[in-house]
Amino acid sequence: MKKGKNNLKPWCPFCGMDVGRTRDAVQRKMTEFPVGSCDCGAVYVCDATGHNVGAAIVESLVYACGDDWDLAWELIPEDDYLTGRIDDYDEITHQVVPARELDGRWVRGVLYFVRLHRNVAEIAQRVQEKQGAAPGSAAGEPVSMAPVMEPERDPKRKKKRADKKLVKELVASGDIDSLVDLCFDDRRTLRFLQRLLYEPDEAGRYHTSWVIGQVCARLSSREPGPVADLLHRLFEACTDSAATNWGMIEAIGSVISARPDIYGAFTRHLLNFMGEESTRRHVLWALGEIAESRPDLIRKTPFYSTFHFLGHHDPVIRGLMARLMGRIKASEALFQVMGLQDDQHQITIYEEGRPMQTTVAQLATRAVELIQHN
Repeated sequence: MKKGKNNLKPWCPFCGMDVGRTRDAVQRKMTEFPVGSCDCGAVYVCDATGHNVGAAIVESLVYACGDDWDLAWELIPEDDYLTGRIDDYDEITHQVVPARELDGRWVRGVLYFVRLHRNVAEIAQRVQEKQGAAPGSAAGEPVSMAPVMEPERDPKRKKKRADKKLVKELVASGDIDSLVDLCFDDRRTLRFLQRLLYEPDEAGRYHTSWVIGQVCARLSSREPGPVADLLHRLFEACTDSAATNWGMIEAIGSVISARPDIYGAFTRHLLNFMGEESTRRHVLWALGEIAESRPDLIRKTPFYSTFHFLGHHDPVIRGLMARLMGRIKASEALFQVMGLQDDQHQITIYEEGRPMQTTVAQLATRAVELIQHN
């Protein structure tokens, strides 16, 4: 979220990204609340007075269901969808005012958010396709699906406390289940995971990054907010010139690639670190991870500005570029990628947290196959 002197720019409680102003729906319904949508798939409505939250809840749910009232009434909170809200919202200036007073007037507005779970989102998408484009998206673009819901924990269970030693042991053993449980029990777990990224061993950093992505993928299905906060901290650490950003970009890529439907909007910010020699490899690796499942997210960025790296002096850069171009099926770069098919430099890249020995030529050949079968 972006802070002004005293106030805040409104953000999505699910993915943490800034959200735009609400607008009148194409088809005006019921109380005619203005509506909006986030890149993560959540939709929201604005109640400028804060006195009609009940009606706003209904309208946001119906809007998320593609104006299918029958579907909306059948849905059960938590089982079928998650909700969130941002209070103290001023519709006039489009900002959150914690003091609840601005220019001599009271601020009482509420932004109410709804995010459907995967199975319900698929049904709603079919409804929306019959009507044209989905809410907030252009016709023909992929609609983000909500993640599979993580099972609810027994509220009577004895909760565990996280500490650095325990988290380190669980990461080393790759015990994702226990780490997810620990995240639900103790919010500090994500901070301990972030600290483990400060590891001089490259293989260790990539393993930790992969574990973070897997843990966050499951945690975010019920509690997306803490994961969004983690991404913000990781980006802030990357921009701190006085700190070493070991593992930060790798972790960002792992989180986004594991849940691109929620955090895909963060992808474009990775390109800000392409200009630094120290982070270029990591950015290309992260983009390649995201591209495997959501190449459209890469194509929404000015990715063409990276084409010249296919001729970079570092063979790892060349190999990661070929991998990326193949996964986004960049026919624009086909001949440049084909030129790398005789490049026999041995390199190490990481897949699912494990090192893999390959050559630039092997990566280029695979990329050419993907592009030509577009």
